[in-house]
Amino acid sequence: MRARPVRTLPLMMLFIVLMAACGASQATVPLAPIGARPTMIVPQAPAPQRDHFLRTPSLQFGVVAHLYYTDRNRVLALAQIAGFDWVRQQVHWKDIEAAPGVYYWDEFDHVVAAVAARNLKLLVNIVQSPSFHAPGNGGKPRDPQVMGDFVAAMVERYGEQIAAIEVWNEPNLAVENGGRVTPEDPGRYVEILAECYRRIKAINPNIYVLAAAPSSTGVFDPERAIPDLDYLRAMYSYRNGMIRDYFDVQAVHPGGAANSPDWLYPEMPGDRPGWNDHSTHYFRHVENVRALMIEHGLGDRQIWLTEYGWATPNTTPGFEFGNLLTFEVQADYVTRAVTRVYEEYRDNQGRPWVGNMFLWNMNFSVLWEAQGNPLHEQASFSLLHPDWSPRPAFIALQGLHQRLKAEQGR
Repeated sequence: MRARPVRTLPLMMLFIVLMAACGASQATVPLAPIGARPTMIVPQAPAPQRDHFLRTPSLQFGVVAHLYYTDRNRVLALAQIAGFDWVRQQVHWKDIEAAPGVYYWDEFDHVVAAVAARNLKLLVNIVQSPSFHAPGNGGKPRDPQVMGDFVAAMVERYGEQIAAIEVWNEPNLAVENGGRVTPEDPGRYVEILAECYRRIKAINPNIYVLAAAPSSTGVFDPERAIPDLDYLRAMYSYRNGMIRDYFDVQAVHPGGAANSPDWLYPEMPGDRPGWNDHSTHYFRHVENVRALMIEHGLGDRQIWLTEYGWATPNTTPGFEFGNLLTFEVQADYVTRAVTRVYEEYRDNQGRPWVGNMFLWNMNFSVLWEAQGNPLHEQASFSLLHPDWSPRPAFIALQGLHQRLKAEQGR
């Protein structure tokens, strides 16, 4: 069902925020936070196992943003105008822990404070181990306890200002795992997740702990990737399903390529050339993840889409499917995806089994314009043009979010 036309927030609000960009200095692509004083953290006691896991009662709306070393207040103001409830910010652990147990939080302090000041909820996605904790280049740590120490330090410092933590990103990709991924890796990840869960819940049981979203892929190659369903199946089977006690939500990154959110391979394949012969090229692949969770007795856990979206024309190899879409089609696809999730993705009690949707992304086009590469694939997914003006998807989601929030009584 297509969204009905609704009255959006006053255009003057959007105009004021956008005009603030005139003459502003542009941000660079992420630099490491720099701090003046370290803090030392004493490890916390493990949390007891629980038989209750957190879930959202209604569908929430989030966006992935880059808030380091940029005009974060403008980014967050635009997120509010678009009707988002949440912001997802990726944090490079290696940029904060300068030496074992020594943390520099200064720039992240500013990020957390800015999100809180706007009354938005913050999902933190932690990636990139320091070299002294992990082999290779930024892979997962050798010892789960050191990541537990880091997340405990973060939760102690920021308290209720952090609403959710996603433990790692796309762990089935070699590039996210120090350059190589093997069939033994899902078990290693479960041990890290369990340690982080215990440490987080011992301090604040109200923080959502998310099992990392694997990248949607059918590729099996230790130098590149493990298929997402194989990786999840190994996670769920490890040590007789021990993961059951150590996560609230399963994060998912459904692909879209150039395919409509209504299509799914093989029963309803897309008609776009290329990127249409495997389920991982489709938004509805999330339904396959849901089926796998039910198969492993995890149907009580919600899924959050911590990245979803459609590319537009770009010059990055491997993302040529974006050249098949216009900004207007992007807007149509993202709104149809949200509508599908809201109307159809419910359990037998009528509860949403997708609890949150984070659009990829808000402002990467601005960052890549500053680097002289406005057609980078990350920029092509953005809700904003490089000059901060809204793309059609921004306007479309603004109206849809407003309507769905009203229908949910919030």
